[in-house]
Amino acid sequence: MGFELTIRKDRVVDDDKCPECGSRTIIHDEDSGEVICGECGLVLREFTVNEGPEWRAFTQSEKESRSRVGIPVSLTIHDQGLTTTIGRVSRDAMGRKIPLKMRLQMLRLRKWQTRARVHTSEDRNLSQAMAELDRLCDKLHIPQQVKEKAAFIYRRALDKGLVRGRSISAISAASLYAACRTTQTPRTLREISRHSPIDKKDIARCYRLLLRELKIQMPIPDARMRIPKIAARAGVGEKTQRTAMDILMKAESLRTTGGKDPMGLAAAALYIACMINEEKRTQKMIADAAGVTEVTIRNRYKSLKEALNLDV
Repeated sequence: MGFELTIRKDRVVDDDKCPECGSRTIIHDEDSGEVICGECGLVLREFTVNEGPEWRAFTQSEKESRSRVGIPVSLTIHDQGLTTTIGRVSRDAMGRKIPLKMRLQMLRLRKWQTRARVHTSEDRNLSQAMAELDRLCDKLHIPQQVKEKAAFIYRRALDKGLVRGRSISAISAASLYAACRTTQTPRTLREISRHSPIDKKDIARCYRLLLRELKIQMPIPDARMRIPKIAARAGVGEKTQRTAMDILMKAESLRTTGGKDPMGLAAAALYIACMINEEKRTQKMIADAAGVTEVTIRNRYKSLKEALNLDV
């Protein structure tokens, strides 16, 4: 069925809702440059500007070679990637050799531009902290969005004066741990301290300081988020992981997981799932993969078995 197109120019329209029929079924036609209501056919907007590039690219290499923009703005860079970097080149864009006088001038410009980037004490602090944060994230395989969250937390701590008198590495590690807890990324404090030059107790002290001063609300830890990490280390299959997820979901519905360590619960559920699916994994193997003791797995195993009436 076709519908009649009606152009209304006598009112200011919203691209998310049709002013004629109130429908939110909006069609963006990139070929004609029109924004059309999918219900009544009203043209909300015409001759829209295409904000994409004017060039075409069919592969990723072509896209990278034809792109003329710099890196995106990021909180993980001390100047957020907004400054210009003067590179070391000996030839111009046409391939001609740059004269010595011009190269010496560019060398002086590069030197003073580098000094200007970290001119203040705050810039020097951020430069060192972002380098340490980048090193930790590379060692722990932290996703980019979690890294951005950690950089945001550190910048808030710096603005509030919490870094003064304390180690930059300690606050950086504590910010990363807080970002992992906030985004439910399964990284323990022991893992972060293993790759940090700061002791675990000092990182924990700075972490509590960030929670208290920045008023960060931590979500309730989910034990199901820990299962893929433990399963990957122990070499457990996908079917067993799904079984462990179902066990934890049933235990949460019965409210028997409150106050328990999520890593211990995930390890015990995975051990029970291995027994159900006849995957030979000992308690020691699961405990080493989860970073908990065998006693913790046995205690959580007994509580889950009694709560769910499992015959394993």
